[in-house]
Amino acid sequence: VQLQASGGGLVQPGGSLRLSCAASGFTLDYYSIGWFRQAPGKEREWVSYISSSDGRTYYADSVKGRFTISRDNAENKVYLQMNSLKPEDTAVYYCAGDGSYHASSSWYKDRHEFAYWGQGTQVTVSS
Repeated sequence: VQLQASGGGLVQPGGSLRLSCAASGFTLDYYSIGWFRQAPGKEREWVSYISSSDGRTYYADSVKGRFTISRDNAENKVYLQMNSLKPEDTAVYYCAGDGSYHASSSWYKDRHEFAYWGQGTQVTVSS
């Protein structure tokens, strides 16, 4: 079971990037997927989440209206479209997956609740 994040890079403020999270060894549509990010010297923080059961999506306030998470089960991938990027979006972005039951309705905000992680992809927003 592996996840691989890709699509990061250097972009100017106001620009866009699309991150991909590819799965190998398992079918992604049975797993809920979260995106997290970690800036230098900071804790890893939750960014976005898409449910496996009903496709519901959630976003951190800091990215709401700018980022869009989606899944393509045929390609076994989840995407994070990032628009109107800001310098404060600079971080290593990770995708994480979990297929188990969680009692809390907001479990996806806790990185410790995810069993599987990708290796991260660097996003740098700078002029």
